[in-house]
Amino acid sequence: MGKSNPPFMSGVPELLVLRLLASREMYGYEIVKAVRVLTGEAIALGEGVIYPALHALEKNGALRSTRKPVNGRTRVYYSVTPQGQRRLGALTDEWDRVSSGVRAALGEPEHA
Repeated sequence: MGKSNPPFMSGVPELLVLRLLASREMYGYEIVKAVRVLTGEAIALGEGVIYPALHALEKNGALRSTRKPVNGRTRVYYSVTPQGQRRLGALTDEWDRVSSGVRAALGEPEHA
């Protein structure tokens, strides 16, 4: 198996977490699995990355958490706030700008 998380990944966990949670609420390990599926296994963010990102996003007002009982245990579900939606838009715009620049530098055609 190849390298899945290159060193230029700064900001990507936040972007992916917000993108996933924009469609529905999820719990931490569910997000870990969904990132792998969503990226075709190209990015594998472990719990040691996802949980600190979730806590930071919640602290900054981008997410809210809700505790729900599941099979006799309590699971914390996260959802995006309006502030988180705005942050997702800003991160998506920045990612589009950076990826367009990288494609240009590599001589690849611009995507629509």
